[in-house]
Parts: sequence; structure tokens; C-alpha cells
Amino acid sequence: MSGEAAAAQETSDTAATLGLHDRGYLKLLLVVALLGIPISLVAFGFLVAVHELEHVVWETLPSSLGYDELPTWWPILTIGLAGVLVALAVRYLPGHGGHVPVMGLGGGATPPSWVPGTVLAAGASLVGGAVVGPEAPLIAIGGGLALLAVRRTTAAADPAVASVIAAAGSAAAISAIFGNPLVAAVIFLEILGLDRRRTMLVVIPCLLSSGVGALLFTGLGRWTGLEIGALSIPHLEPARLDAAEVAWALPLAALVAVCTWAVFLLGRQTARLAAKHLMVTTVGAGVVAGSCACLYAVLTGHSSAEVALSGQATLPVLATDPAAWTTGALVALVAGKALAYGLCLGAFRGGAVFPAILIGAGLGVLASTLAPGLGLLAALAIGMAAGVAVVGLPVSSVVLVVLLLGDAAASQMPVVILAVVAAMVVDERLSSWALPAADAGPHH
Repeated sequence: MSGEAAAAQETSDTAATLGLHDRGYLKLLLVVALLGIPISLVAFGFLVAVHELEHVVWETLPSSLGYDELPTWWPILTIGLAGVLVALAVRYLPGHGGHVPVMGLGGGATPPSWVPGTVLAAGASLVGGAVVGPEAPLIAIGGGLALLAVRRTTAAADPAVASVIAAAGSAAAISAIFGNPLVAAVIFLEILGLDRRRTMLVVIPCLLSSGVGALLFTGLGRWTGLEIGALSIPHLEPARLDAAEVAWALPLAALVAVCTWAVFLLGRQTARLAAKHLMVTTVGAGVVAGSCACLYAVLTGHSSAEVALSGQATLPVLATDPAAWTTGALVALVAGKALAYGLCLGAFRGGAVFPAILIGAGLGVLASTLAPGLGLLAALAIGMAAGVAVVGLPVSSVVLVVLLLGDAAASQMPVVILAVVAAMVVDERLSSWALPAADAGPHH
């Protein structure tokens, strides 16, 4: 049974034992409220540590070795070495380094003993430049720490209650990267796929824990809060849709869906190889992913870091200054990122969301230069929404794109929704044709 299915089953048990007005449930809400701030603080610390180490590995270290610019071959070294660390964590530490990103975001309760291996594997992947995001390890870290905090209480003895506490801890942690408690709650709705009653039982603690934890970032009174990077892309001007942009929404979303589906297919094949030949596959995937970044730098003159890493730093530049890339450079960026992403999905540890956003954005920018009547803003909205939808988060993709587009989002909602629907239909059709039912995608 997958992590998502196991979590849903545990929450089904919760529905049988708890009610919204039960005294035990009210105590549970108090517990998750108290856990929100410390878990959000740990998640913030993890993100800060990853950011600082990325700065050391990708800027300070090359400079100290005498390089004025990042060497084109650098990602081959860093992602390859990260592959060694990930393989060791998977083989020798409890929890096998955490959730395999090609299988989705996880969402099941993470035993506390798994947290060190998850931190090591995900940290090495992110810092080394593997094309994964930080959201999945944050889910695991938050859930594991929540269970650790209540391990000596009566709550820990009830698996159903413990699963809700773990979900609330995960929500508090993941809101640190998305910067919004609502996103965390929506993501958990989609991961668990519960009916209305069970949804209420889980989402209320998730909202409460992540909402209280968000005080760390929003501030309180004279305290301004801890500074986190804004999720929205700056300097995007609102623009009205025209008929041509609406017409392009379906074919562009279908193209993004086909590309993202193919990436996940590669990821599943890589994961199968890694299960049989762990060290060789993981290191080999890292070397090939690094080579994709190296080749991109050689061909385009751009930094190899644009193909390596999660894509969070590249996305705002791509969206606001697309002229910095020629058409050929855009093609190389999307192709290199997609190949590296597929390999890393199956071999490394991390999340699947941010690289999918960048690939969708890259295809959108490319389409805006080739398709008559398709503006940049609409193309970005369509591409990003379709990319995240194929990851298995159709509703979350709408919320994320709204946050990314900021003030420009309201005018783009029709094409965002059209893109999500089209991408999901294409993904489901491709999966039903090419894959067994048990392996149809990360969202099944």
C-alpha cells in the first residue's frame, strides 16, 4: 500500500473514533496548535541550511578554487557526489532516505527514526543540484517531528490519532516553503482523497497547525517575523485575455502534459533500476543529470545551475526577462531540465513540484514566441498550471499558479483552469494506454 493510501486508511479509522465535538478531538486541536510554531521553525531552519549550503557549493567553493564563473562541469561532480550520499542513506539508514519523488508527495505518517535519513538524503539531493524540490522532505520531517513530540502521550498509542497529528505537523512544515497555510491544507486534501467527514477531521488540524506556525513568517505585533522568499513572481503586470490565448490553452496544456508525463515515465523506470542496482543507478543518474546541465552551459553560455537545482531561482528570471534566452537556449533549457528531472525523480530524494513548474513555464515562454496571439503572461499561466497538474495536484496547481502570478492571476483564471483540466485528461489517457493500473502515475 502506498503512503497516500495508508494515510487515507488511517484517517478513515480516525473518522470512526473521533467527532468534531468530542473532547478528545478538541484536545487534539490543542496539541496540533502547540506543535505548529516549533515545527515551522525547524522547517524554516532546514530551508535556510539548504540555501546556505547551496550558496557554499555553487558560489563560494568554485570562487575559492580560483574560478571566476561556475565551471560548466561542476554539476557532474556535485550531483554525482550527492548520488553517493543518497545511495548510502537509502541503503543504511532507517526509512531508506524518505519518499521516492516519482511516487508523489507522500503524506503518510513518517516514523521519527526515519527523519535523519530523510534529512541527509534530501539535503544532499538539494544542495548537490539534483532536479528536485524541498516540499516532499518537509512533509516527512514535519510528520516525523510531530510524532516524536507526542511519543510519550496517549495520542501516540492510537494510530488513527497519530496519523492526524502527523498530517498536521507535515502541513505546518510545508507551509514554510509555500508561504501560505491554505496551500498546505489543499495539498493534503488531494494527497489523502477523503470524503467530506474525514476531510473535516484532517483539514481542520492541518489548517490550525500551519496557521499558527505561519505566525513565524507573518509576524505578530511589533515582531516582523522571519523573512522567507516570496512565492510570487515579481513585476508581472496584469493583462486581459483575448480569444487567441483562450484557444491556445488546450493545445499548450496538452503539450506540457505529454512532456511531463514522459518525464515521470522516465522517473519510474529509473526508480525500478535503483531498486535493483542502488549505488550504480543513483550515481549514474547524478552524473547524467550533471552532464545535461554541463551540455546546456556549453551550448548556450548560460549557467549550468539553470538546469541543475530545483528551478526556484530561475523561474522569476525566466518569467520577467525571457529575452535573456534565445529560442535555441529555451529549447535546451527545457530539454536538459526535463531529462535531468526524470532521472532525479527516480533516484534522488526530494519533491516533484518546483521542477515541473519550471518546465511548464519554459514551454509556455517558448510557445509565446512561436504561437501567434499567445501572450507571455497567459503562456506562463497555462504552462505552470499544466505542469503541476500532471504531478497529481490539479486543485493545488490552481492555487500555486494564483500565488505565483500574484496580482496578475485574476485575469488568467480561465486559462489556468482550462490548462489543468486538459492536462489531467491527457495524463489519464496516456497512463491508461501505456501503464498498468497499479503504476499509472504518482497520483493514483
